[in-house]
Amino acid sequence: MPEEFHRIRRLPPYVFAEVNTAKARARTAGEDIIDLGMGNPDGPTPPHIVAKMIEAVQDPRTHRYSVSKGIPGLRRALATYYRRRFDVDLDPETEVIATLGSKEGLANLASAITSPGDTILVPNPSYPIHQFGFIIAGAAVRSVPAAPNEDMLRALDRAVRHSVPKPTALIVNFPSNPTAYLADLDFYREIVSFARRHEIWVMSDLAYAEIYFGDTPPPSLLQIPGAKDIAVEFTSMSKTYSMPGWRMGFAAGNPRLISALGRMKSYLDYGAFTPIQVAATTALTGPQDCVAEVRAMYKDRRDVLIRGLAAAGWDVPSPEGSMFAWAPIPPRYASLGSVEFSKLLLERAKVAVAPGLGFGEHGEGFVRIALVENTHRLRQACRSIRGFLQAGSNQAEPVMAHTSA
Repeated sequence: MPEEFHRIRRLPPYVFAEVNTAKARARTAGEDIIDLGMGNPDGPTPPHIVAKMIEAVQDPRTHRYSVSKGIPGLRRALATYYRRRFDVDLDPETEVIATLGSKEGLANLASAITSPGDTILVPNPSYPIHQFGFIIAGAAVRSVPAAPNEDMLRALDRAVRHSVPKPTALIVNFPSNPTAYLADLDFYREIVSFARRHEIWVMSDLAYAEIYFGDTPPPSLLQIPGAKDIAVEFTSMSKTYSMPGWRMGFAAGNPRLISALGRMKSYLDYGAFTPIQVAATTALTGPQDCVAEVRAMYKDRRDVLIRGLAAAGWDVPSPEGSMFAWAPIPPRYASLGSVEFSKLLLERAKVAVAPGLGFGEHGEGFVRIALVENTHRLRQACRSIRGFLQAGSNQAEPVMAHTSA
């Protein structure tokens, strides 16, 4: 028998595993590790959302199977959010579906629309499910630049002209994970025009729509006229409302894609637990002060982190959105690569970060730092990193023996 099953063979070894193993070993030894590796929001879910969950779960009628596409009230609430936030009208029956977080929706839609050998266009670096959802479904992935600029648009044009078979789908993700890039409506107009011209589906990951630090909120691709002809957009409750463990997300847009995802899900799940859906409805339709508070919290953390790293001698661009800083490895450690540098940072500074290689080969040379600790812990992390960098200042090159695991 083969050593691995067919679909598993297409999945490379999990890049984050080495750092995670070293992190677990350090914690087992009693070391205080400041974990900035996983984008796992640490704040509590707002009390009024939790209260609605408790109220709903006390009704035994909610304990039965739910609806795979989401209860009607929740789908209407998501449509109301899009109207309020983006001035986009959605039909809750045909253009909205609830998902078990955006990751599940992306993966299942990839399976629904992909034939073996299809060509899919995915930014590199990007969140792993963007490419591996399609790889699992049997597609071939062609990488394009991740920044929303002319380089990406030129790469898309080349991909259409030189890919066999012609690409069938494109992923976009702004504010992006891991790079924190933001796109504007002008860029989305180019994307929609390109996709309609070449009959390519577009999947927009908008999970970080409410985590931004400038005066202009990130737009939705669906704001562009004609976008619903070719696009579906994924959103999530995880970051906006500090609800990561609740696993509640949505897809919205093109009715054909929504129908395909709904048909796939009807065979795979009965939807999220009904009390979770009821609480999510309350989140979307209730007071939104908590959203502004979460945004302000991440902005404070960003400022503390970027200032602290600059004081440590590590120049990291200040992100304008998302909950991540995309940090180039300090030049004198660049030869180590992102995995070994992450392991060294964990060993010497007791700070865990995510190696950029885990987000695609073009993420090499970077690490992703998540804003998932309070400002006190972030200052502590920056002091530790400063000590690590200064301790190595009299060495021409870090000692590789220290990075073996």
